[in-house]
Amino acid sequence: MGMQLSQVLPWGRSMAEYVGMFALSGRELGKRILGCADGPASFNAEMTAYGYQVISCDPVYVFSKRELRQRFDSTFATIMGQMSAIRENFVWDTIPSIEALGAMRMAAMEAFLHDFTPGARDSRYAVSGLPHLAFADNAFDLALCSHFLFLYSEQLGEAYHLAAIHELCRVASEVRVFPLLNLEGQVSPHLGPALTSLRRAGFRATVQTVPYEFFKGANEMLVIGE
Repeated sequence: MGMQLSQVLPWGRSMAEYVGMFALSGRELGKRILGCADGPASFNAEMTAYGYQVISCDPVYVFSKRELRQRFDSTFATIMGQMSAIRENFVWDTIPSIEALGAMRMAAMEAFLHDFTPGARDSRYAVSGLPHLAFADNAFDLALCSHFLFLYSEQLGEAYHLAAIHELCRVASEVRVFPLLNLEGQVSPHLGPALTSLRRAGFRATVQTVPYEFFKGANEMLVIGE
């Protein structure tokens, strides 16, 4: 049994997790990066502190800091409750326990909230979402999409996935999507059609193993380049 979610929920992940999920090298961290559907990830806050340039986009950024905190608190209770029931679906090595996971996720969300107001003022947090992004063609060197496409395969259909992935390819020279499994822990049924569509459009689209696995079997990303 996998997680039972009827809608996309915001959930915070750290810069270290992004580096692992997307197999990011030091050189790649210095590129013009778009974090798509970042939600309350601390990736932007941490990258900015290190002097890197990242723009994060998500429709939830339309809310105030207080409203965001309320949404994250509600999400935290929902997801942590389900995690306890399906803990056998996860790899507990880097993260040793449910309690450690909760502390890590809350720390990421707190870092995001602390950074949100100055980040929004500096245009590092943009109110924009797939499948139509408010950015120019080739505005970024690298677009990263974490725990949104493919994960929510039941909630977001094939047509949405194809439109969203091609939109990411419009705004960035390279696109990476992680993970490739749905909430049930199965390879998304939209992955095959996405690969076919991308290759027909002339893109290089490959599945690559990454040095990160928390959800069992979720250790691959989709990489798309011109």
